[in-house]
Amino acid sequence: MSLVVVKCGGAVVDVAAEGVSGLVAHGHAVCVVHGAGPQISSEMERLGLAIRFIRGRRVTEAAALAVVRQSLARVNAALCAALGPAAVGFMGDEIGLEARQVSTLGLVGEPLPSSPAPVRAALAAGRIPVVAPLARGPLNVNADDAAWALAVGLCADRLLFLTDVPGVLVEGALVSSIEADEADRLLGDGSFQGGIVPKLHAAVRAVRAGVHAEIGETVVLP
Repeated sequence: MSLVVVKCGGAVVDVAAEGVSGLVAHGHAVCVVHGAGPQISSEMERLGLAIRFIRGRRVTEAAALAVVRQSLARVNAALCAALGPAAVGFMGDEIGLEARQVSTLGLVGEPLPSSPAPVRAALAAGRIPVVAPLARGPLNVNADDAAWALAVGLCADRLLFLTDVPGVLVEGALVSSIEADEADRLLGDGSFQGGIVPKLHAAVRAVRAGVHAEIGETVVLP
């Protein structure tokens, strides 16, 4: 049985649930990591809190961290409900997800490869762990970063980033694959902007640690 880590954003919950269910039906163990970007931004705007990103990562001050937790909890519950009784939700900081604080981003962490015991126990029991990306501190962690850290720590076979865009665009054209070194070069020269930046950084880290990584709108079943 192979292990697949699926990362999904708060905007693609239904697509993620369908894809994860398909993977499970094909005999794969699955761990889900999710974000809540649209929900967090909407609530911060409602509360009059400044919204700022640096290279695709949200700057998070103390007031925003409470919004992050609440939004992640709602998305976590929605994903678990969509996946059914096999799903079990976790907040990353409560299960020991470790991260180094990134001072330029406020209460934000850069996660370390991690294999939390509750996640391993859920997988061993045939459950689907659904992890919200907070780390001890608590620190807000970009969900793409949390996904690669868990994929590497759990020795996953595949890491799938589900997005609301077709995949990686180079000079406006969709590419079917890209080498880690080429992705690094393009990231370094500023060819990519916005949310694809942390996804590509995370994918490169995963690949260099031996985990196959994919970015796209749907889960491709083997």
